[in-house]
Amino acid sequence: MSERVLVNQLQGLADGPVSVSGWVETVRDQKKVQFVILRDETGAVQLVNPATRPAEDGAEQDAAALALTDLISTLATGTFLTVTGDLKHDERVKLGGVEIKIAALDVAASALPETPIAADSGLDKRMDWRFLDLRQRRNNLIFRVQTTLEHAFRTYWIERDYIEVHSPKLMASASESNAELFEVPYFEDKTAYLAQSPQFFKQMAQVAGFGKIFEIAPAFRADPSFTSRHATEFTSIDAEISWIDSHEDVARMQEELLQAGFQAVKDKHGAEIQELFGLDVEVPAIPFPRIPLAEAREIVRSRGYEIPRTDGDLDPEGERQISAHVEETYGHQFVFITDYHPEIRAFYHMRDAETGLTKSYDLLFKGVEITTGAQREHRVDVLIEQAREKGLEPEHLDFYFDFFRYGAPPHGGFGMGLARVLMLLLGQDSIREVTYLFRGPTRLAP
Repeated sequence: MSERVLVNQLQGLADGPVSVSGWVETVRDQKKVQFVILRDETGAVQLVNPATRPAEDGAEQDAAALALTDLISTLATGTFLTVTGDLKHDERVKLGGVEIKIAALDVAASALPETPIAADSGLDKRMDWRFLDLRQRRNNLIFRVQTTLEHAFRTYWIERDYIEVHSPKLMASASESNAELFEVPYFEDKTAYLAQSPQFFKQMAQVAGFGKIFEIAPAFRADPSFTSRHATEFTSIDAEISWIDSHEDVARMQEELLQAGFQAVKDKHGAEIQELFGLDVEVPAIPFPRIPLAEAREIVRSRGYEIPRTDGDLDPEGERQISAHVEETYGHQFVFITDYHPEIRAFYHMRDAETGLTKSYDLLFKGVEITTGAQREHRVDVLIEQAREKGLEPEHLDFYFDFFRYGAPPHGGFGMGLARVLMLLLGQDSIREVTYLFRGPTRLAP
């Protein structure tokens, strides 16, 4: 058997024998010639077969040629097969300037003749048949972009001596909000919880003396939200660093990280993203703009929008409005909103001694929050008191407070949603489009 060649390698090969494998995208079964468009994970190529039909006068014909023509006539979209044949370069062929004349065709697995989804199928229908939906070239690109982005993030961190950790996803107690926990039956009538974030264990690494760490891993939120940007299981990108002076150190690291990631995506996929998504990847300039929350609310109000929330935070429309202001004023797609009141932040966010506000930020990208970052409170007595203020029972968090009873460095970090970044980077309307298999309140399959 000839060694398999990927479609994107064909243009670099000389004319001659070749073997390709993939799935059938289309078949044009004409009287004198048959064309098959075969797609693999790297692209598509045209296959051609001079058709051999039964002679009207009953004359004897090549049985193998007849069988090949009959087989091609029965191929359904989605059939996986291997083709051997002769590669020929021909500039008249619109699809890559090459085609393969079929010599032999081996069907690995046939497909049913009618597919359950079409190009105009609704999102929920496509999610029902996600394995078919993912065969589209643009969906393939989404996950190649994701791979490049994650690799660039890891490269940034590893080149700066960060340690990658894999924190447990089964926890004995909540890391943030009891209301957003999935309970899991555990041994001996115990109850475990799926981790909402690696927050506590990121901080434990600082106390352990790791200095700088990162993690890219699943997180779970029992949040019955049906918005385009929420999921019950998502990939969280987290980092934590020691010996910081404020949340500004965290913000500087994150903007450098995003700049490196976007540059890698633009360099590797920019032309294809323009072709398939119709947009240019903009590599953000640093530093990103910073706006305190109180000032951001005033700017939003001056634009004619009254934020209905009573807790002092921005709502989604407020986020869009402040981001529009930043785009108009600074020409920037990112903005850090800083200086949040303790009432709308986690108990472990450090507070500024002068203002009483937290040393924290949200990062907005194209009008959508993608990150919360902060300096953490590392003084155990202050931490316990802040937990009490939030209505939390300190004894339920004793294992966490133990981390800080034996010394801890000043530290901080962030958590960022991978799907939100991809959704906005590629101009999509929902994280469902950029999530391999989405999980939400009403979706557990496929």
